Order: sequence, then C-alpha cells, then structure tokens
Amino acid sequence: MNIYTNKRRWKFFLLISAVAIGAFTLWYTQDLVEQLKENERERMALWADAMRELTLTNNDPNTPSFVFEIIKNNTTIPVILTDANDTILYYRNIEVSKPKEKKVLYNMLHKMKNDSLLFVIDLGKGEKQYLYYADSILIRRLSWFPIIQLLVVSIFIFVAYLAFSGARKAEQDQVWAGMAKETAHQLGTPTSSLLGWIDVLKLKMDDDELLKEMSKDVDRLQTITDRFSKIGSKPEMKEVKLNDVINSCVEYLKRRTSKKIEFKLNMKDEVKVKISPVLFEWTLENICKNAIDASGGEGAIELTLKKGKEGAIVDIRDNGKGIAKSHFKTVFEPGFTTKKRGWGLGLSLTKRIIEQYHKGKIFVKESTIGKGTTFRIILPNKDKIA
Repeated sequence: MNIYTNKRRWKFFLLISAVAIGAFTLWYTQDLVEQLKENERERMALWADAMRELTLTNNDPNTPSFVFEIIKNNTTIPVILTDANDTILYYRNIEVSKPKEKKVLYNMLHKMKNDSLLFVIDLGKGEKQYLYYADSILIRRLSWFPIIQLLVVSIFIFVAYLAFSGARKAEQDQVWAGMAKETAHQLGTPTSSLLGWIDVLKLKMDDDELLKEMSKDVDRLQTITDRFSKIGSKPEMKEVKLNDVINSCVEYLKRRTSKKIEFKLNMKDEVKVKISPVLFEWTLENICKNAIDASGGEGAIELTLKKGKEGAIVDIRDNGKGIAKSHFKTVFEPGFTTKKRGWGLGLSLTKRIIEQYHKGKIFVKESTIGKGTTFRIILPNKDKIA
C-alpha cells in the first residue's frame, strides 16, 4: 500500500470539501444580498413616491401622515435627491462634516450614478427630480462577510496545519530515532557473536577466501549498526577526501550488484569535505539502489563529483524509467514509493541525512520518463558545517 498516495487523496478530499463549503457560503450570502437589495429597491420606490407626494403638496400639514412616516423610517439607506441640473436638494443617512460636505456629497452622487441606483420623480409640467441611493451598511457588511469569514478560516487552518505538522514531525523524529537505536541495539549482539564465531572458524578452516568474505559481510553488519545508532544524535564530522568515500561505496555496490549494471565514475576534481562518512555512504547507497531498481537490473549509473560555488556537487545519473515532474519533491516524502513492496523511507532518510546532518541540499536535478533521472547532492564547504 502506498501511504503517500492515500495521504494525498485525503488532502485532496479535504481541499475539495473546503472549496465546496466556501463556494456554498459565497453563493448563499450572495443570494441573500440580492434579496435584500431587491427589498431595499422596493423601499426606495415607496420612498420616492412619498417624496413626490410631499413635494407636490409643498409640505402641506394636511399631507397624509404615512408619507412622513415613510420618509422618517429610512434610517439605513443613503439617499441623495437632485434636480435636473444635479443640484443636491436633500440627502439622508450620509455622515459628512461641514467643511467637506459638498465634495463628499458630489463624490457619493457620482458613485451612485455609476451604480445606476436611482428613481426619476416626475413632478409634472416637465419638472423632474432624481432620487439616487446606495446599498445600506447592512448589505455592504454582508457582502464582505463571506470573504472575511473565508480569510479567517484559512488563517486558522494554516496555523493549525503548521502546528500539527510541527508536532507530527517532532513525533516522527522521535519514532525514527527510537526505531533506529532499537535496531542498532538488536543488531549489536548477534553481530558481536558472529565476529567471535569467525575467529573460531579461522582456527579450524583453511579456506581464507571464504572467511574473508564472511568477515566483510559481518563488517558490513557493523557498519549498518553504526549507521542506525547515529540517527537521532549529532554525528561525528570528519574532514575526508570525498573521492575516496564515493570509490569505497561504488566498490561495495559492484560486488553485490548484477554484472549488467555498469558503474561510471567522473571525478576529475579532488574534493575535501567535512562529513560523516558512514552516513554519507548510506545516502549514496540508497540513491544507487533506487537507480538499480529503476533500471530493472540492467543499465548504467554514473556518479560525477565536482567543485561548485556552494560546495561539493555530486550527481548520480541513471538510465532507468524516470520520474514524473510532479513527483520531483514528493519522492522524498515518507511513504512515497513506486514499488509493490517497500515503505518508501529510503529517499526520505537520505534527505534527512543530507539536509539536517550535513546542512546540504538534495533534489531531482532532471528526469525524463523512459530515459532516466539525475539526483544532485550539494555539500557545503567544510567551514559552513557546525
């Protein structure tokens, strides 16, 4: 089972759900705003009729009281009444200070004209007045509500995600370190025992070649035990010649890899770096073993070492099946694997060793489906590693 694929599916599902909720909120609020706008337009139509009645009766005391009630009850909708020459005759529900009254009112009038929110009041004999209005403060607030709501929710989700990711990463680090140290502990006892048995066999057997190979494999077990024991603690950094470390790793892989896999070394520069040789060899092995799997057990793996501005550069290139561009970053995620069997931890561990312990960088430099992949490792200059 591909753990990373399932994790991506859950993230995609949560994203779609969030978008759906956001879209529904926006739609529902917009529908509510449109209903309120229609309601306010009906109120303004009634208000315009009341103003026409009041103007025609010239504020006659005998004007029906409901006309005054209609006008007085508008306490939320900004309105401006003008004549045919755009002279402002009356305004309501617009807060403005006296020094800037005229400028503010005409700016507001210009905006109302652009929004086409008006009623024409026909007073007869060719005389007309124009009633302009704007959305009430309730509608304006309601229009902004879903955006503010989504922004607040997004910030909350982002902060929660960072907190959760930090806590999960810390927990993963503890699990990784605990598993690694326990593995080292479990391997330590039988490895020490095997060393003792080899010494016994040396006294009883004459086949030195066989014993040498057995000793190499036991030494390899000790190296693996040493690697695991260093996870979770600060490794010991040594200044070494990187060419020798790469040569040693390749020689080991050659002896345990099909003859159909050709290793090529391109190391013209002599490069010295400050690294943990044991852990760095582990990273090279992980990448090379992935390259061997990607090549189907037949192909070429080329390792190039050179000096760069940032430090030592190591490129590992294969001619295997390649990696899709969308997976250039996700190949380093725990649980990501294209194999039917596997935990998808090799490249994740490699990234941890290079970036956390060596303060370097590792990434997919280039890859083409069906043609191969190049991984690049950049190790900083020795004086930059604490």
